[in-house]
Amino acid sequence: MTQKPHSDAAGIIVNCAVITVSDTRSPDTDQSGQLIQQLLSRSGHTVAAYAIIQDEPTQIQAQMTELGARIDLQAVIFNGGTGIAPRDMTYEAIERLLEKTLPGFGELFRFLSYQEIGSRAIASRAIAGIYHNKLIFSVPGSTKAVRLAMEKLILPELVHLTSLQK
Repeated sequence: MTQKPHSDAAGIIVNCAVITVSDTRSPDTDQSGQLIQQLLSRSGHTVAAYAIIQDEPTQIQAQMTELGARIDLQAVIFNGGTGIAPRDMTYEAIERLLEKTLPGFGELFRFLSYQEIGSRAIASRAIAGIYHNKLIFSVPGSTKAVRLAMEKLILPELVHLTSLQK
């Protein structure tokens, strides 16, 4: 069964920020951040901000607070730092600030990941929610995980979910 976007999604542009959380990536090596930007652009959306930040809770929360204050953004997509390694702090940093969570996002992401990678999917801590009337998504940093999240979950629902925040 092919998933179709909501019928009210045609022609609506969502302004997004893409944030890569990594201690090692640079703009030249950030394949996942680049992929998110490409997929957003191909879907007709705008990337209004892009940054690479360290996997430090204070940096992640500062970035989220700064982007939450911007009136030109409707969505922020973080990638990286969602695993269970000691340096993976994205989940904790973001979860503390979310005003509402979208538990179904993480649940569906892990289900879809399980279909691709098996039981290793349990280590994923993808999360989504609302912060200052903006959609916040946080996905793993691998390009396969990014493509899965973007194509199966985020892009099909982006316009609909942002319309609910108005």
